[in-house]
Amino acid sequence: MKIFHLNAPGPYYTNSFLLISDAGNAVIVDAAADSKLYLGALKKNRAKLVAILQTHGHHDHVGSIDVLRDETGAKMYIARGDAEQFGLSADAFLTDGQKLKFDEMEFTVIATPGHTPGSVCLRCGEYLFTGDTLFCGDIGRTDLPGGSFTQIQESLHKLCEAVQDDPQVLPGHEMFSTMKQEKLHNRYLR
Repeated sequence: MKIFHLNAPGPYYTNSFLLISDAGNAVIVDAAADSKLYLGALKKNRAKLVAILQTHGHHDHVGSIDVLRDETGAKMYIARGDAEQFGLSADAFLTDGQKLKFDEMEFTVIATPGHTPGSVCLRCGEYLFTGDTLFCGDIGRTDLPGGSFTQIQESLHKLCEAVQDDPQVLPGHEMFSTMKQEKLHNRYLR
């Protein structure tokens, strides 16, 4: 498996990730960057985009979904709560505990509402894609419509219980870290 980090333009510089299996099937986590970046990387690596997995539905994470679906026929997955709140048309809904397998890439969905009602984290091997639930040293905002500080606290407890090892945390913004580097218990989980 290959993994590529692509950034959306400012002012948010949202992180997006393109994963390509050994067989050449590709998955995007948060289609935020310019669609030309994805299409170029797919062409260069002779890969076929099969799925777009959205951690949540905020505008700075979804900008390339429509173009990529039209160009590649890939299916878009998002939690029902965010599809409904943000008016996004999903091909399938992500649910807590669901496993999605694309060749050797297996994603486990961990529902983590709080930043949005349908926020999810996605575990794939040594990687944990956290969207805007968890950043390096911080958590996502909860003051936007549909956000809840109480819910994100509960989600962080759940995330710590679900992830017992030390994966590479790949958040929706800012730098990367590992679960051990996050001091969640001291700051948010009292």
